[in-house]
Amino acid sequence: MEKVILIKYGELSTKKDNINFFLTKLKDNISYVLKDEDASIDYDLGRMFIHTSNIDRVLNKVKNIFGIHEINICYIIESISFSEVEEEVVNLLKGKEFSTFKVESKRSNKKINTTSVELSKNMGAYILKNIPNLKVDVNKPELLLNIEYRINNTLVYFEKVKGLGGYPVGTLGKGLLMLSGGIDSPVAGYMAIKRGVKIEAIYFESPPHTSQEAKNKVISLARKLAIYNQEINLHVINFTKIQEEIYKNIPHEYLITIMRRMMYRISAIIAGRRNCKILINGESIGQVASQTLTSMRAINEVVKLPVIRPLACFDKLDIITLAKQIDTYETSILPFEDCCTIFVPKHPVINPVREKCEEYEKLIPYEELIYTAIKNHEVLKIGPKEENAYEDLL
Repeated sequence: MEKVILIKYGELSTKKDNINFFLTKLKDNISYVLKDEDASIDYDLGRMFIHTSNIDRVLNKVKNIFGIHEINICYIIESISFSEVEEEVVNLLKGKEFSTFKVESKRSNKKINTTSVELSKNMGAYILKNIPNLKVDVNKPELLLNIEYRINNTLVYFEKVKGLGGYPVGTLGKGLLMLSGGIDSPVAGYMAIKRGVKIEAIYFESPPHTSQEAKNKVISLARKLAIYNQEINLHVINFTKIQEEIYKNIPHEYLITIMRRMMYRISAIIAGRRNCKILINGESIGQVASQTLTSMRAINEVVKLPVIRPLACFDKLDIITLAKQIDTYETSILPFEDCCTIFVPKHPVINPVREKCEEYEKLIPYEELIYTAIKNHEVLKIGPKEENAYEDLL
């Protein structure tokens, strides 16, 4: 009898004709995370199994992989004989402490004529006969015994860990996350990853107006997201010259709007070069001046690439709750300003007019400034634990 980690797919099982693509990607993602472990993986359309000599360590790593509905510590009994399975189950239960239990059975072997309910009743009766002082409780049992009768073997498991759900990372292509040092954008990135989007990230710095500490904060946030994304290429754009030109030449109520339009233009170019299909950001409707519907439209119109806003209809408290769950909140609230919080006007326009945006942008040589910023930008390869590696990816 082998002890393994059993993976249940959940939402992936609805993919029908495409399920092999999703399962292959899930297996590849698990293999990448476990590349330094003594582990092997096999799967079919119903279940995936991880064979390893270190269950606890592997389990801890697998918990952070999207595309998994549930994780179970499972025992594989190499028999489909009812009497042999009953005997093995009782041997397993004798090593556990509990007073009430429930049996849930599943038949993937349709040659078994006995129904799942009858299988559960028969197993429950055998357990009561062979282990004293136990009771069946179908509502709130101390131990839930799951048994799956398969074609060539039988699976038995008790313990389960809820998976992250979603789709395997990379099954839906790539997106570029506009990552600031705030609370919202890391959460937006996490939610995009959960839907199968493999992300790269872009960060706008403005030295000396923004500090190295602000940049380090964003690197730390990228590292936390890399836990789910395997690694993240972080594109760092020096935005100083563009931001100073905007501040000197454009009416201050339009500073944020024009600044965001420039950021979108740069992000779209980087996304195109990196084969990213979408831009992703942490905007939430109405949260700040640049996130009114009119502002979003005025800013969005400078790019043709779809812009995904996973947090668009979330309120701030919901976003903070998610940030705490994924361990980005404490980093995000560190007091280091980024490009979006410096040079903020007292009364930013909340209903910008497109024609005015275009008129004001003619006051600065923004195409030349954008070209220079992209040409000189740096790329950091961020892993979940590794030191940052600099790499010219363009």
